[in-house]
Amino acid sequence: MDALPAVVAAAAGLFAGTNIDDLVVLSVLSAAARATGRPRRWQIWAGQFAGMTVLVAVSLAVGRGLAAVPHGRLWLLALLPLGLGAARLAAAIGARRRGEQAPVAAPGGLPGVSGLTIASGGDNLAAYAPVFATISAGAATVTVAVFTAGTALWCLAGSSLASHRQVTRLIQRHGHWLVPAVYLVIGVCVLWETGTLTG
Repeated sequence: MDALPAVVAAAAGLFAGTNIDDLVVLSVLSAAARATGRPRRWQIWAGQFAGMTVLVAVSLAVGRGLAAVPHGRLWLLALLPLGLGAARLAAAIGARRRGEQAPVAAPGGLPGVSGLTIASGGDNLAAYAPVFATISAGAATVTVAVFTAGTALWCLAGSSLASHRQVTRLIQRHGHWLVPAVYLVIGVCVLWETGTLTG
């Protein structure tokens, strides 16, 4: 088996490099939970773990040659955050025109959080599959363990960032604009990373 410290360091670097966007999303979701009660904290954690499990499982399958996900189809992952962002933005605009306060546009429960995690994972699939294709089974096991620990750390960090009173106030006041904007940015990033916007 490969040297354990080297495998752990490589896995940690890979996880951090491909999940910066998730940290932002988890912070926004946690702040929305504090401000409105939705989604609940357990739904954020469970949704993040469920979404990461799907991404790692697909990456393992592709890396080991058990499945084929055409790179040209990865852009489809952008449809969920783009659709969510557009729908929530339209709802916020409609509420403003009616003179109402639009609610914070947080995803609905566990399915919404896990779907958002999977949808923002185009870069994860593209990065993880080649790694799993080239490392040993032992190194792959260690890598999955590091990813699991990283997911828990990310959930804690997102909750910690959201615990600041200023962040919660920001979400309460502007979450109906900020959350859709985060979704739309994620969708555009997925399109960019899959080469859809660059031809």
